[in-house]
Amino acid sequence: MAVFCDGIMKRKTYRHKQPVCHHFMRLPSRSQYITLLGINTKRDFRSILLLVVLAPFLFTVPEVAQGALKPVMVHYMPWFVSKPYSGYWGWHWTMNHFNPDITNINGEQEIASWYYPLIGPYDSADPAVLEYHVLLMKLGGIDGVIVDWYGQDNYYDYGINNQRTLALLNYTRKAGLKFSLCYEDATIQAEINGGTMNGISVNAGNAIAHAQQTMLYAQTNFFTDASFFRLSNAPVLLNFGPQYFHNSSDWTSIFSVLNTTNQPAFFTEDNRLSPVGKGAFDWPPMGLSGGGTLTSNQLQNYLVTFEQTAGGWPGFVSSAFPRFHDIYAQAGVGSSYGYLDDANGSTLTNTLRRALTNNSAIVQIVTWNDFGEGTIVEPTREYGYRDLGIIQDFRRQYLDPSFPYHTNDLAMAFRFYNLRKQYRSTPAISAELNRTFTNLVSGALSTANLQLTGMESNKPVIYNLSYDGVQLQFLIGGYVASIVRVQMSTNLTTWQTVQTFAASTNLSVFSTATTQAVCRFFKVQ
Repeated sequence: MAVFCDGIMKRKTYRHKQPVCHHFMRLPSRSQYITLLGINTKRDFRSILLLVVLAPFLFTVPEVAQGALKPVMVHYMPWFVSKPYSGYWGWHWTMNHFNPDITNINGEQEIASWYYPLIGPYDSADPAVLEYHVLLMKLGGIDGVIVDWYGQDNYYDYGINNQRTLALLNYTRKAGLKFSLCYEDATIQAEINGGTMNGISVNAGNAIAHAQQTMLYAQTNFFTDASFFRLSNAPVLLNFGPQYFHNSSDWTSIFSVLNTTNQPAFFTEDNRLSPVGKGAFDWPPMGLSGGGTLTSNQLQNYLVTFEQTAGGWPGFVSSAFPRFHDIYAQAGVGSSYGYLDDANGSTLTNTLRRALTNNSAIVQIVTWNDFGEGTIVEPTREYGYRDLGIIQDFRRQYLDPSFPYHTNDLAMAFRFYNLRKQYRSTPAISAELNRTFTNLVSGALSTANLQLTGMESNKPVIYNLSYDGVQLQFLIGGYVASIVRVQMSTNLTTWQTVQTFAASTNLSVFSTATTQAVCRFFKVQ
């Protein structure tokens, strides 16, 4: 319910950080009402309450953290396929051993991981999942993604993964996140070994030419995108290896077909490939474990040695990771690479602090969602939002003291995801969720929270009220899948409908003149 009184109120702006009260209040030294926005706390939840002071703007939008000098990127796997979305379970959920159609007593499906995603096993092409992921990243203090990329060939699942990579780019762009690639040149050897498939035939004689075509595809579809991550104006390209092209001269030939402005800032794993490479990135050194437990001393020595060597390079990427616990042996895929303990969050805090405070050009979180290896910061049933909360706190401590988001804010992405799944085929609510998404990524969390609460409770809400001295205006959101009535009263007892809004994908805006010298009250139902 919105309260407006022409005869009493004066123009004044009043800000309230947690607008939940629904009572009339007076300023101690002023004879005028103040503004509070919130949900009626009565159990019957019949109305949305808004006590209004006449001011040009009701809300202040939280300041969004500015881009830090050292970007925080997260390594992302686009390879998950789910039966509910695509009609079958992909290898990365099953590893040809586990059956997600089987559910245990805890309600969890059987998947190829020690850890269970908070939203359950999902499909990397599902728009609801992609929105959920980018919202978590935005609120979690992450600047962008580095996607594990196998090229564009319709060979094995490479083409499917590429389509999911393109879909992700669409949503990272909407969220204002940066985008980069980590190219797996192991695909070259795999395609040589696999022989001709779907018209693709790669051999040692045409391997460089084939890789050139892959880079031209990357240039057209990724590098030229305005959101693609650049370092010193060069598109950032990582390589998980190299595993086939081991010589710098090979990569020089591969990159020679690219435009001058798209010659990449090239980073390989562990060691710089000079002179074509700018530097390298580190990764959990599980090879040192011998298939057993990687000790803290082994990890420390690896990181120290890497940084000392990297000090002589033009640049390097420093990685942070929470743990390593693969399920390959249990799936029968092969031997385990070893185990790195989570240590109650200390593994992530120690590696992230190091990455943020050393001389690296970029921080890489390893990983967002490699469930098969357990190096995940995406929320899970086991760890909840803990890891993203650590990233938030460290961003605030080391990069941006004004970063406004906290762990409790992350749940808004989960609420958004559930509503998107619930109302996928309801156009009016889908449109309201689109507006909510915009508010979330732009930092208007109070408004977004009000919209989410309205949709969850099947109630319309009032938000973004404004007054210019002549017109009172507010937006109507929340649950807008049915008729919404704006009602007015002068005594809070007798109400009359002054405007009706039909369910629509368009934003409903109510406006009224305020020249009458009478106190009027508004509510939506």
